[in-house]
Amino acid sequence: MDSSAPVTPASPKLIKVKDPQPGVPLFGCEHLQLLLSSGPVDRMRSTITHYKNCLRVIFDNTPIVPQTSKTAKNQPFTALTPNYLCLQCTTTTTAQDRITHGTETLHRFYVESRTGGLFCQMCDDFVWDPTLEELRMRKIGTGSFSSRKRKHDELFTESAKEDPRFISTNTTEAPCRASGLRGIYNMGATCYMNVILQCFVHNPLLRNFYLGDGHQNSECTIKNCMSCAMDDMFQDFYGQEITTGYSAANILASFWLSKRKAYEELASNKEQDAHEFFQFLTEELHEINGGGRLQDTEDSQGVKRIKTNNESGCKCIVHQTFYGKSQSTVTCQNCGDINVSVQPFLDLSLGLDSISKKKHLQSTTTLSLQGCLDEEYAKTERCEYTCHSCKTPEAKKSLSIKSLPNVLCIQLKRFKQHVGSASKIDTKVSFPLKLEMLPYTNRARNQDIRQNYELARSCTYDLQSVVVHVGNLETGHYVSYSRVGNQWFKFNDHNVTLATKSQVLNEQAFILFYVIQSLA
Repeated sequence: MDSSAPVTPASPKLIKVKDPQPGVPLFGCEHLQLLLSSGPVDRMRSTITHYKNCLRVIFDNTPIVPQTSKTAKNQPFTALTPNYLCLQCTTTTTAQDRITHGTETLHRFYVESRTGGLFCQMCDDFVWDPTLEELRMRKIGTGSFSSRKRKHDELFTESAKEDPRFISTNTTEAPCRASGLRGIYNMGATCYMNVILQCFVHNPLLRNFYLGDGHQNSECTIKNCMSCAMDDMFQDFYGQEITTGYSAANILASFWLSKRKAYEELASNKEQDAHEFFQFLTEELHEINGGGRLQDTEDSQGVKRIKTNNESGCKCIVHQTFYGKSQSTVTCQNCGDINVSVQPFLDLSLGLDSISKKKHLQSTTTLSLQGCLDEEYAKTERCEYTCHSCKTPEAKKSLSIKSLPNVLCIQLKRFKQHVGSASKIDTKVSFPLKLEMLPYTNRARNQDIRQNYELARSCTYDLQSVVVHVGNLETGHYVSYSRVGNQWFKFNDHNVTLATKSQVLNEQAFILFYVIQSLA
């Protein structure tokens, strides 16, 4: 006959440490043994109950919830790298602040915010405790702390079932929660490279190219191939359930081992220009995927310019993504003779210093991106030109865009040379989330924009990535922002955090990447 006391619904459930098994330690470590086996029974019960609550926060809520902690100023801080839920209080802390919290509170045990694993601060390692591990595996496997097996589709919410990955899921492991979102380690003043690579990773055309086997590594015979290194990066970002930092050593090595004289400066531990790296990288990828070196040529008027395969219909991924065409129109003020020349462009560079001087603005005045574009592509100005017909030296020149790219890169020139030294321009430039480029095209000058909705729509861009230079010229640092769906993220080397739209729009932009809206 059972001699145990009857259990009523109001009676507390008996929580005990898992029964010993041959060859299996009873506790995860000696420190956890003191927490669970010494002191009043209520403390052991509350510890296990709190561990269950931590697991509920991690596995029952939106994935971003367990990633949120509080800063020293008690402000919410969300990171894609794991945070730690204190097992002895309700605090969520970062790995860096974990020791500080332990010193202040004498709390030594934490629950990792992705897997639910238990971390012992005194062991400085994760520990495997039979009692707590059984609870964790039950929560992952059945969705509750009971031992009842649930059907496969019961493990997911209704929104998760609509994900195409749900159909092929055949495991009870927690799914990847941040595909494509990883930081990149700084390998010694390489933040200039990291920000451009992040912008490339979140570029929809480049992503589809490399994930769609646009470059075949197995068939490539190029030694130290940059495109192979890029392909490896895309596969690691989008093919693995990892959110820790990525080492772009192969990409950096491809530049270091290159015989190109233009790349020699990259093989140093000094900070470089992110825009120059963007130009070098695109040129390298063009040569590998499109064939043919960029060459300097002269047009019929003796003007030196760059000739690219885009003029002969180059279809490489770089030209399909970034290249457009600009049109320069010079009109003689005497006879009205018009001279038109068209040139391809990789990006639009806007000189903040020259634009400020044209507008007679102070350095503290805020410019707008549209205002800068107006100065470059919507106004005419006098130029040095002698008419071939009447030899009159008076002419006016206007610039417009003949062909827009799929991804528009705009550089705001913040670095200038003066008497052998360089300085930074800190002029504030406001920029929009949605950019209308039709007013700056040559088509807009012959049509009523208001009556051509489709034309306007084909020239509308959405902001995708922003590169920011912070600090002074010598000891500054690069960070970037990229949009994933409707959510913005900040990339500061290997650290990745959530960002708001207002935070992005208030930054001092250096390079802007806009994606044509029709791609959506």
